Amino acid sequence: MADPISSSLQTSTEDFKKLKLSKDRIEQWEDGMRTDDSKGTYEWWYYDSHLEDGSKLVIIFYTKDIVDTNKNLTPMITIQYDSPDGAHYAEVLTAPASKFSAAKDTCNVHIGDNTFVGDLNKYEIKISGKTIQAKVTLTQRVTPWRPDTGHICFGNNNEYYFAWLPSIPEGIVEAEVTVDGKTKKASGTGYHDHNWGNIAMTKLMNHWYWGRAKIGDYSVISSFITAEEKYGYKTFPIFMLAKGNKVIADNALKYLNFSAQEEYLDEVTKKPTHALLIYDYDDGNQHYKITYRRKADISRAKFADSLSPVKRFLANLLGFDGAYLRFTGEAKLEKFENGIAVETFTNQALWELMYLGHAQK
Repeated sequence: MADPISSSLQTSTEDFKKLKLSKDRIEQWEDGMRTDDSKGTYEWWYYDSHLEDGSKLVIIFYTKDIVDTNKNLTPMITIQYDSPDGAHYAEVLTAPASKFSAAKDTCNVHIGDNTFVGDLNKYEIKISGKTIQAKVTLTQRVTPWRPDTGHICFGNNNEYYFAWLPSIPEGIVEAEVTVDGKTKKASGTGYHDHNWGNIAMTKLMNHWYWGRAKIGDYSVISSFITAEEKYGYKTFPIFMLAKGNKVIADNALKYLNFSAQEEYLDEVTKKPTHALLIYDYDDGNQHYKITYRRKADISRAKFADSLSPVKRFLANLLGFDGAYLRFTGEAKLEKFENGIAVETFTNQALWELMYLGHAQK
């Protein structure tokens, strides 16, 4: 077998300089449009929230379907709302390229009459679907953050990349949601991030777990990315822990141990999945453990099902079986001193498993 192709999180001073980024601050333009809509590129702006009435709302603005990035601009929005009584609603909105616009100096995205606008401190999102309409205000409570440059590069010349910016790791939400003509207002906690790249993720990554939670006075973002086979299934742990509005732990490459336990085969996607995830961060001075315990699935989908019949046939012929699962459950945070848990908090959480390649053998 050939040696694995290089892949790495860009962390050096030269990497920051090349990307025109600062180690100490996030600029508004970083949440603006970062790609040029050309074939291979993709971009999305993501929002999720847990509301105090028990409901959950997820909204994503895309430049194109991330499964089929070889097309030009084909804007779309996905909306998912789970009501307090457990009812699940989902909708996909599309618009012609002429109805898309996005600023490069700040987050100001328009798809048809739907908008995602903000300045790293406050965001307003408005969507109007046939079944779901929503007006959301998200106000920063934890300052913007990224894992070093936020760019994972692939290839011996770093020619391909996947980039990620958690623009609001945790914030206050005020939402007005209308479903089937019935309107509710609710407050809660929310999150916004921004992702982009220059080649289909299916060519770079095998799968990832990603999650975030507000637990007591703490906010956590956690991810564990596994590259594709030709990159040696290299793993990239990513972790941010904030207390109040201050980040207190984020050197995942050095100090994080990740464990996925209680494996089972998901019946819909046929992917190996885990009911228990553990992110254990210990830098010698502070030791925290975040545990995600699955309670329910709120999304389970095979990517090929979203393709046209012809492309779906070709995908099946080529053996493409990418899948996406979104979970809800309980997140527990434990702080240890001298091996003893001195703080323990629990709260509801939202996390996902993105499967872009075949299950590892």
